[in-house]
Amino acid sequence: MKRETDLTDGDRLLALLAALSNPHRLRIVAALAAGGRNYVSQLAREIGISRPLLHLHLQKLEEAGLVVSQLELSADGKALNYFDVTPFAVTLTPAAIAAAAPTLTINPEK
Repeated sequence: MKRETDLTDGDRLLALLAALSNPHRLRIVAALAAGGRNYVSQLAREIGISRPLLHLHLQKLEEAGLVVSQLELSADGKALNYFDVTPFAVTLTPAAIAAAAPTLTINPEK
């Protein structure tokens, strides 16, 4: 079940938009949405980027609440960090932006 993302908080809205503003991150969300949860090494191979770069992008997506991770041990004792996309829906309208703007704490002037 998808949950509607609350966009009334300006900082949350910026974090969400920033997380989705990168083509690698869009590919990560798409891969997880299409194929289900996956561990870092396999996901890096599927997307065609290095594991360290993937980790950076996954961190941004996780901070924005778009993916979740779970560390598990494989049968041979290896630690595998699995990621899965969280169900979400975003309805971005001018009214939503107008409601979120007054709550911004991030000041681009500083």
